[in-house]
Amino acid sequence: MKWIRNLYDWVLGWAESKYGGTALFILAFIESIFFPIPPDILLIALALGASHKSFRYALLASIGSIAGAVIGYSLGHFSWLTSTGEFTGFAMFFFDNIPGFTEDLFYQIKSLFDEWDFWVIFTAGFTPIPYKVFTITSGVFDISMPMFLLASAVSRSARFFLVASLIWKYGPPIKVFIDKYFNLIVTAFTVLLIGGFLVIKYLI
Repeated sequence: MKWIRNLYDWVLGWAESKYGGTALFILAFIESIFFPIPPDILLIALALGASHKSFRYALLASIGSIAGAVIGYSLGHFSWLTSTGEFTGFAMFFFDNIPGFTEDLFYQIKSLFDEWDFWVIFTAGFTPIPYKVFTITSGVFDISMPMFLLASAVSRSARFFLVASLIWKYGPPIKVFIDKYFNLIVTAFTVLLIGGFLVIKYLI
């Protein structure tokens, strides 16, 4: 879609601005609520331009994303359902206009929360799965806030600091690798991590 590409280019444009760090924080914040472009692309561009600031940028992205997650949780908790359990006009606006939100997905996530809780949020925060869908549904389904914050902090920080670490260590040559394989790698890592805990759980 052309408008997504234009939005992508607009986000990258902030890498050349003196306000790049601020833009990264804001982007990470709103991506946790509704924005369709992940902050990783700006984080990569900024870190490539100043690799000695890679971890600073990762920290900005992490804090912004976690703060946005709290707002997303609050929106879901207070603004998503009426007293009779029906979707509010606000919720319908999201379903109709925000990429990644559908009513069917909403109910599918509920069943995931019932069984996996922490790991659902961790997986959404660390992998390419749209994180905003899970921040809002966590609030709707009244997921434990301490658990939500812990899972969000661990997963989002791990993702952004992994990107920053790769660029800090390997520099520009790693960009092609990140663009091509990063999503696959973090997804595989998450599957292995959760699989390992399941093995421990059932063995014990």
